[in-house]
Amino acid sequence: MRLARFAWGVLAYNVAVILWGAFVRATGSGAGCGRHWPTCNGEIVPRARALETVIEFTHRWTSGLALLLVLALVVFAFVERPRGDATRRSAVWSLVFVLLEAGVGAGLVLFEWVAGDKSLARGWVMGAHLVNTLFLLGALVLTAWHAGGGARFAFPSGRGGRLLWLSMFGMFLSGASGGVAALGDTLFPARSLAEGIAQDFSTTAHVFLRVRTLHPVFTVTTALVMIVAAITTRLTAQTPSVRRATSVLFALVMAQIAAGTLNILFLAPVALQMIHLALADGLWIALILVAATAHAAASTTEEAPAVANFSQSRSPA
Repeated sequence: MRLARFAWGVLAYNVAVILWGAFVRATGSGAGCGRHWPTCNGEIVPRARALETVIEFTHRWTSGLALLLVLALVVFAFVERPRGDATRRSAVWSLVFVLLEAGVGAGLVLFEWVAGDKSLARGWVMGAHLVNTLFLLGALVLTAWHAGGGARFAFPSGRGGRLLWLSMFGMFLSGASGGVAALGDTLFPARSLAEGIAQDFSTTAHVFLRVRTLHPVFTVTTALVMIVAAITTRLTAQTPSVRRATSVLFALVMAQIAAGTLNILFLAPVALQMIHLALADGLWIALILVAATAHAAASTTEEAPAVANFSQSRSPA
């Protein structure tokens, strides 16, 4: 269980790093270290006391520690678990995705896709960045799940499994569009809700603002699919673990809808953006755990009759 506790801790730390990265973007501090990576303004430890430099350098330091923790998780998994164990595989994928995160972060700085840059390339990279973040969190969740003795991950069969697949695809769309929408909020701030709506539907609106109008459509549609998926899964696999997982998922969906609505009404202040992202990460984690617990419950149900039949066949006539 030490491995499982460590894996959950690494997951929690990475969520915190992701939120700090969003704070860097929301405060326009991405250029705090200039066009230098991995150094900051050409120095290993910057002497500049500008707030943007402190924020960006802190993000780099915490991101570097995240990489080391994931690497330690891989070593721990290979020491504790035998060859072919699912924990090893998930841990290796976690390392792959955290390295990709580091590469994207370096690219944003070196190509100067930070601060006030409005290039389309930055939008594409931000969308890909959010999708890779979901993959990273997913791999870390499964590492912790398998380390804790969870069954090898697979989607449950039937309608519930298909709805969970669709929910995950919706999360990718919501995450990518949300990253671009948040970028639009940062680069094109509005002074009122009416002004923000006028920006979105202007014929000369920047593409980031056009994506901002699509993001609520993706998120609401995905939320509805998730609700149906949670209900279907709960009715199909009526076990305590599935009931708990689906209840958490449903609560997070409701909280996320509320947070998204408040973001629109209050013009996406930094604090609400952070809460919105934290709920999105929690929602993704809960979705994976619903799929994992539902598959485990279905596997147990299928195995029980087989064990009973075997016992009967072995009993004396």
